[in-house]
Amino acid sequence: MWFKNINELTTLNLPYLQMKNKLKTEKSNVTTMMEFVLLGFSDVPSMQWILFGIFLVIYLTILMCNSIIILITKIDPALHTPMYFFLSNFSFLEICYVTVTIPRMLMDLLRQKGKISLLACATQMCFVLIFGGSECLLLTVMAYDRYVAICNPLHYTVVMNQKVCVQLVIASWVSAVPFIIGQTWQIFSLPFCGSNTINHFFCDLPAVLKLACGDTFVNEVILYGSAVVFIIIPFLLIVASYGKIISNILKLSSARGKSKAFSTCSSHLIVVILFYGTATITYLQPKPNESEGIGKLISLFYTVLIPTLNPIIYTLRNKDIMVALKKLLTKSLQ
Repeated sequence: MWFKNINELTTLNLPYLQMKNKLKTEKSNVTTMMEFVLLGFSDVPSMQWILFGIFLVIYLTILMCNSIIILITKIDPALHTPMYFFLSNFSFLEICYVTVTIPRMLMDLLRQKGKISLLACATQMCFVLIFGGSECLLLTVMAYDRYVAICNPLHYTVVMNQKVCVQLVIASWVSAVPFIIGQTWQIFSLPFCGSNTINHFFCDLPAVLKLACGDTFVNEVILYGSAVVFIIIPFLLIVASYGKIISNILKLSSARGKSKAFSTCSSHLIVVILFYGTATITYLQPKPNESEGIGKLISLFYTVLIPTLNPIIYTLRNKDIMVALKKLLTKSLQ
């Protein structure tokens, strides 16, 4: 009788025991990751030192060229205008942007180890998104500056006074910060399971989100929402500004006036197309269509190549910058 009761009790508790074992198994599969491994360019081991040399030269070039732009816009009185004030801030922002990713990439290439702690990964992602969002907003401000200068030249000095310029720059730097910090915290609050390898050279949001367990629908909605706020809306404002600018330029009777107006806008327009084009592909591409290799290549384009091209575009296509640069070189050689 005693054995019979034990057997009955075991039979009654069997579903409970099975559920308990299942939960234990699922819990063991979801491990608390303390670090990630950035694969970077480990798929081409023979190219590690060559890539290190290339990216080191690129990084130093970005630092040098943007620092020169900041220097000449400060020391040359002819460049103490809103346009060059925004350009100097953009150059400083570019230095900050590349410093978040390239030094870490160089260190990984040198050590041939891509281990990064969860906190370091979250910090890197947060700063990349903050500086990227700030660039989008600052490019919009620069487009508005050109709009006022060309479409409303008589009121330019009144509208774009020093106080307004400083406020616009501060707004560009600060607006994205609370939103990005909240988004980063929400992503790294998710459990991460399975592989801890990120097929990327830095902690980019889409690449990290792929490793998260459970339902990431809310996070993906927030990702697309932030892309709309910081990429699509600013881009549409820039398009609207340049629509008005081009319309006004075409109304000018003087061919010289048209040429000068176009020259002041063309460099900014090229930078906008390059930056927004790659950012849109990265953050608005549907998840099922994402390719890790292509994603890495596009990220390399907007985190390394475009910041390298920006100072070259702004200097070579801008007569005022070139004149100020020649003055600086003449003084330094005397």
